[in-house]
Amino acid sequence: MVTINQATKQFLKRPRTILLIVLLLISVISIGIFGLQEGLDLAGGSMIQLHLEEPVDQDTMNTVTAVLDKRLNAFGISDVQVRQSGSQDVIVEIAGVQPEEVERIISTPGKFEAKINNKTALTGADITTVSAAEVTGTRWKVPFSVSTEAANKFAEVAKGQAGAEVQMYLDDKLISSPQLDAGLANGVGSTDIEVSGGEQTKEQAQTQANEIHTVLESGALPVKLSISGVNSVSAELGSQFETGSLIAGLLALIAIVIIVSLKYKSPSLVLPIVVTSLSELVLILGFASLIHWNLDLSAIAGMIATIGTGVDDQIVMTDEVLARRDKSNRKNIVKTRIKDAFFIVYASAGTLIAAMLPLAYIGFARGATGIGMLTGFAVTTVVGVLIGIFITRPVFADYMETFLVRNPREEINISKSSESKPKKNKKKGRKTIAREEAEKAKKRR
Repeated sequence: MVTINQATKQFLKRPRTILLIVLLLISVISIGIFGLQEGLDLAGGSMIQLHLEEPVDQDTMNTVTAVLDKRLNAFGISDVQVRQSGSQDVIVEIAGVQPEEVERIISTPGKFEAKINNKTALTGADITTVSAAEVTGTRWKVPFSVSTEAANKFAEVAKGQAGAEVQMYLDDKLISSPQLDAGLANGVGSTDIEVSGGEQTKEQAQTQANEIHTVLESGALPVKLSISGVNSVSAELGSQFETGSLIAGLLALIAIVIIVSLKYKSPSLVLPIVVTSLSELVLILGFASLIHWNLDLSAIAGMIATIGTGVDDQIVMTDEVLARRDKSNRKNIVKTRIKDAFFIVYASAGTLIAAMLPLAYIGFARGATGIGMLTGFAVTTVVGVLIGIFITRPVFADYMETFLVRNPREEINISKSSESKPKKNKKKGRKTIAREEAEKAKKRR
């Protein structure tokens, strides 16, 4: 049966320790339920950079991103993220899809018009719903419905025009020109219309039908755009990156254990430092899981850097506490040294956060291109530092205050050389000690 001593019970009952345990449980549960969202460089996929022909306001940008997101989802792509990058660029991230499969869908403005004798009868704004595309052999058709007002407008333009061509344009390109049926030329509005056409092969017909269905359903973009860049990572390469990241993290942890063990040579100090570092890693991953943050290579690098910074802070705290401890008043000395150590930790954290914030701002404001690709590094570093100074470092300080106060330096066994050194009599001055030694030497003679 495992027994818990009084000091351990006191440590576990501290509010900051309880908070850390609760947050660790929440993080583990979140990771188990939501999982970890991997970035394109780990999961594989494509990042397409779109450039608008002119800067737009926020409302127009929201329309652009919404149309693109709807268009890609209508095309059958579920794992897609569309976000703005400044006022003139949009970033599209697609997992598991090659860029050439969606480039035409993304860059198509989607302006739809139906004309009879060069007179506009319908526009894309009149469409209310789009039915599934139908392909028969090399022929295709996409049925859609329009509003009652649009149906009446179409009936007015089509009245008496039986047999005339209904020329349907998509981005000013003629895609279909069926003859107007007599039933639609009697002046009575109909909300059910279809666009149809034919291709050379069934595969081409299916592709054309899907593209037209997608564009009609998502609507037109309010501004023209072009593809300015494409980055693609295969799933196999992403898997290699993921394996390499795990190995790098494991090697970093092993290096930390070795260095700390060589420095302190005591499990009572080494294990808390290692456990604190692992706790910070779990909390960062839990935070990323809760907000569905993409973990890419730069984010993983930020985690490793955060762990290294955290270990450095804990070494500073440990050295400050162990330095010049007075056994006659050890508790007060420990508290004082912890306060001194926290001043150093807070100053270091503030400097690091100040250095990371501009990098994070560039990424959020201009998108994940160029230096903005390091946004994940900046965000995870800042989050890790905040978790450290507000959650894990205080718990580590409580550990030292609870356990190191009760254990003399000899029990901790920091250094064998320190045990062999003779203790100085601090109550006597150097001259007094020298005089006493001289008198003892005379007596021996």
